Amino acid sequence: MEITRQNKIARLLQKELSEIFRQQTNKMHGVLISVSAVRVSPDISYARVYLSVFPSEKAEELVNNINSNIKSIRFELGTKVRYQLRIIPELKFFLDDSLDYIENIDSLLK
Repeated sequence: MEITRQNKIARLLQKELSEIFRQQTNKMHGVLISVSAVRVSPDISYARVYLSVFPSEKAEELVNNINSNIKSIRFELGTKVRYQLRIIPELKFFLDDSLDYIENIDSLLK
C-alpha cells in the first residue's frame, strides 16, 4: 500500500516539476530540461529528482544552478500541489545521463 502512495506522489511531483521547468526554459532558448524520474522516500519527506538536460554540455552547470535554487523551486511546487499534499518533500536534483549512455552504446555498436 505504501508503495502505491509513493508512486502516486512521485507522478504528481514529476508532472508539476516538469511544468515548472518548461515555463522556466521558455525564457532560455536552446535548452530543454525534462524530469525523467522522481523517487520519493517512504515517509514522503524526501524526493530525488532526476533531470535530463539537452544540450548535455550545459547539463552539469544547469543542475548545479537548480540545486542552488531549491528553495524557490520547492515554494513554487508547494503553491501548485498545496491541495493535494500536506507536506512538500525536500528536493534534491540529480543529472540523469542515461540518454548519453545509450548514445555511447549505439555509437560503439556501429
